[in-house]
Amino acid sequence: MQKGKVPIVVGGTGLYVDSLIYEIEYPNIEFNEEYRKVLETRAKQEGLEILYQEAKKIDEEAIKKISPNDEKRILRILEIYHATGKTKTEQEIESRKNPVEYDYQVYGLKWDRETLYQRINKRVDLMLEQGLIQEVEEILKKHQNFPTAMQGLGYKEVVEYLEEKTTKEEMIEKLKRETRRYAKRQMTWFRKNKQTIWLEGENSQEENIQIIIENFKK
Repeated sequence: MQKGKVPIVVGGTGLYVDSLIYEIEYPNIEFNEEYRKVLETRAKQEGLEILYQEAKKIDEEAIKKISPNDEKRILRILEIYHATGKTKTEQEIESRKNPVEYDYQVYGLKWDRETLYQRINKRVDLMLEQGLIQEVEEILKKHQNFPTAMQGLGYKEVVEYLEEKTTKEEMIEKLKRETRRYAKRQMTWFRKNKQTIWLEGENSQEENIQIIIENFKK
């Protein structure tokens, strides 16, 4: 990196940001596809709450950060333990052994809840206007099996609609609701990081940029 240059990362999940700051290295874990199918079947037949409680017994610390409705992450806790004999939390502790080697600052935009939710709803409407449904249709045509990356927020809701499991109106409302929930979890994550510097979303870009510049001078 050239002298005087400052790398900037915009966006990303809390875990992604932490992986950059702490140089977290996650081991390559070979997941058992059959075990995953067993868990998915149990979630449908027995209910996700049963698996949520099992995951809680295995890794109570990790489950605190997860919604009882977050099937993907609940199953991941169970899969990691099944594959390694170690909990997700133990894996993360081991991966954070390297000390931070550089100065960094983390900034977050703070909005009041009503404004934030309005912006999220508008963003979902814009994604749909710009062809989200068509994008998912094209991906489904190219892949026999639904790619893991496509099970993320925004894609799986559209797949349910394309499979006629929900109406278009139900899909849109669910996508907005789940995005609002995701934003809430992200805010909780970054609030726990006491080093996060919060900027007022209502400020102009110039005002917030000036705050960042002044902090870098300190």
